[in-house]
Amino acid sequence: MEQQRDELVERLFEAVLGFNDLHMVYLGDRLGLYAALSELGAVTPAELAEATGTSERYVREWLEQQAVTGILEEDGGRFSLPAGHAEVLLDPDSLAYLAPFARMMVGIVRPVPRLVEAFRTGEGIPYSEYDADFLEGQAEMNRVQFVNLLGSEWLPAMPDVHERLQADPPARIADVACGGGWSTIAMARAYPKATVEGYDLDEASIELARANAAAEGLDIRFEVRNAAEIEGEFDLVTVFEAIHDMSQPVEVLAALRGLGGTLLVVDERVADSFTAPGDDVERLMFGWSVLHCLPVGLAEQPSAATGTAMRVDTFRRYAQEAGFDSVEVLPIENDFWRFYRLR
Repeated sequence: MEQQRDELVERLFEAVLGFNDLHMVYLGDRLGLYAALSELGAVTPAELAEATGTSERYVREWLEQQAVTGILEEDGGRFSLPAGHAEVLLDPDSLAYLAPFARMMVGIVRPVPRLVEAFRTGEGIPYSEYDADFLEGQAEMNRVQFVNLLGSEWLPAMPDVHERLQADPPARIADVACGGGWSTIAMARAYPKATVEGYDLDEASIELARANAAAEGLDIRFEVRNAAEIEGEFDLVTVFEAIHDMSQPVEVLAALRGLGGTLLVVDERVADSFTAPGDDVERLMFGWSVLHCLPVGLAEQPSAATGTAMRVDTFRRYAQEAGFDSVEVLPIENDFWRFYRLR
């Protein structure tokens, strides 16, 4: 019993340290402190404060915390960002980029007081109550995978689809639940002949997607619509990391089946069955489920109340009830996501 007690004490203390690191990274990201350090090199607190328009006293405390925790280096009162850490904190195209994770996790806990009440009432929490930090953080974290892997590895894993998207007449792609639009943008870049359209129920997400596409110099159609409102026939329909959040996944899948073509659903790579204790991915997914995915899924009734840990068998059942004959798990290696092709 004492060993169990002490191990839990140590674990929770380490979690507190991690909590501090995550929030300090959030400040460095949001205030442009890391970017200025990367540009200026070794600086004093006063120099960094002047460069970023921030308070020297706050900046000094942040710099010292960052040096104490080992994220920054300090020498003679000057602080610098190690090159390897710069990639993690500043390079948005690197698969090692994790700064948006801090933004996402700070945002995911903002509705916690509402969540406490939801536990008592059984009600959900609308997606709109998760603010810009969560929205932008999740979009930026997913962007890293989309820009690196979507057009080069994931879609080529379906050779017939990959070939069609490059051919004439131009193919049509519907990216459903597109969020900040980075999946849509990545497909538009990978397949310039194709027409790619993005749809999402969340107005703030569509506004962000339009801004992201404009910043990339791309003219992409983004619309606020649910699956039943999308019109036309498409060669490919995609849904990235969203089915488990939906109150009525079967009805959504049935509507998407009516759009024709191949449906690619990418969702969480959880274990095939519940096992406790679980691995790190399972721990991550259940944390997100309690804080975000289950409350969002319960915001509309009736609800399937899926949660983040959507097992393969659960998704197959949803797809079969929606009228699909075939659900293929594609042989794509990914630590967090599983890829389903539906026909």
